[in-house]
Amino acid sequence: MAGEQQATNQSVERAAAVLAAFSDTRALRVADVANRAGLGQSTTSRMLATLEALAYVERDAAGTYRLGAAVIELSAAALNQHPVFRAGRQPVQDLAGRTGLGANLSVLRDWSVFYLANFEGPDAPRAATLAGRHNPLHATGMGKCLLLGSTPEQRRDVLGELQSFTRHTIAAHDPLDDELDRTRERGYATEIEELAFGRACVAAPVHDADGLVVAAVSISGSLSVIDLARRERELSVQAIETADAISVTLGYTSPAEVGTVPPAGRS
Repeated sequence: MAGEQQATNQSVERAAAVLAAFSDTRALRVADVANRAGLGQSTTSRMLATLEALAYVERDAAGTYRLGAAVIELSAAALNQHPVFRAGRQPVQDLAGRTGLGANLSVLRDWSVFYLANFEGPDAPRAATLAGRHNPLHATGMGKCLLLGSTPEQRRDVLGELQSFTRHTIAAHDPLDDELDRTRERGYATEIEELAFGRACVAAPVHDADGLVVAAVSISGSLSVIDLARRERELSVQAIETADAISVTLGYTSPAEVGTVPPAGRS
């Protein structure tokens, strides 16, 4: 019985590894999936055949695979069951419409920014959705907001050495501490070319009924369009008002000390 259970667990783990191989937008060959999943080609081929029969992957005429309709169904169900998504989808969509820029909603997951939703205004088009993607906490506006509930000790312990993505990235903990203090005082964060050149954003934290920071909202776009030198006050007010509206829906009733994020990074 124990052997059968172990074999079943192994099969589930392999199937999950195969699905996780499709983490970007391009279709994959069997060899590509096997390499990403760390499995043999024959095992991968069998897994893909089973997943194709269950509609979790689809195969095109060229013999390459992409994620299938069953994954879309589960993803939609997962989003619709998430309380932050339910509370934030419409306000964030409205934010994109008002500003003409990108509007994003994220939570803390595995100590990274995890995008639940993003909407593009006409001035900030994107070729692919950000939903489901991860970004580093220290190099993004939303990440700085999500870090507000953590202590300096937690950040140093969990984040370790901070990676530099551009010459503008805050890549040391002491200046990050100072930036988070500034974010806490003014109620919003900014990010200018810290993760990628030519991009900027303004972000604000979302609180739950206990006052914990559980999510973040951001307005993002190209440097020339977001124009923070001229529009920072306008956009920060928009971000804060949207975050506050979501917080109220989640049960937040009054300003309080920023709550401490649980060590596991609750989302």
